[in-house]
Amino acid sequence: MKYLGSNSIEYREIHHAPTRTSEESAKARGEDISIGGKTILLKIGDSYKLFVLSASRKLDSSRIRTYFGVKRIRFATGEELFNLTGLVQGSVPPFGRPILEFELYVDNSIIKNKCIAFNAGSLTDSIVMAVNDYMKLASPVIFDFSC
Repeated sequence: MKYLGSNSIEYREIHHAPTRTSEESAKARGEDISIGGKTILLKIGDSYKLFVLSASRKLDSSRIRTYFGVKRIRFATGEELFNLTGLVQGSVPPFGRPILEFELYVDNSIIKNKCIAFNAGSLTDSIVMAVNDYMKLASPVIFDFSC
């Protein structure tokens, strides 16, 4: 949240009961699940990369394998996620550098919305902000990787 404020980004902060799923988060925020940004850490080859897609969609691993020209990818384990980020599953914000030291990829399902909502490093705090502001600040690589 300091990062958003230091970049003069307008956002709405929501404090809520702990949420473990995208559905629970959307309900707690009072927002449609489609504007939720689901952030996933994947291991591709020897490196980890962050992927953000609409919480109403599913990751299409074949599109990611094709994009990177690899045969296998896998989700980071909960232990790997915690060791690399200090965060637990469901709390990872949709930002790469300088917040999290990973390359960031965003699915087109995010940029179709006016807003993005996400858990902000905790299971009890969410942010809702304009997608245009998010895209300017995050500077991700954009491609289709959801279904």
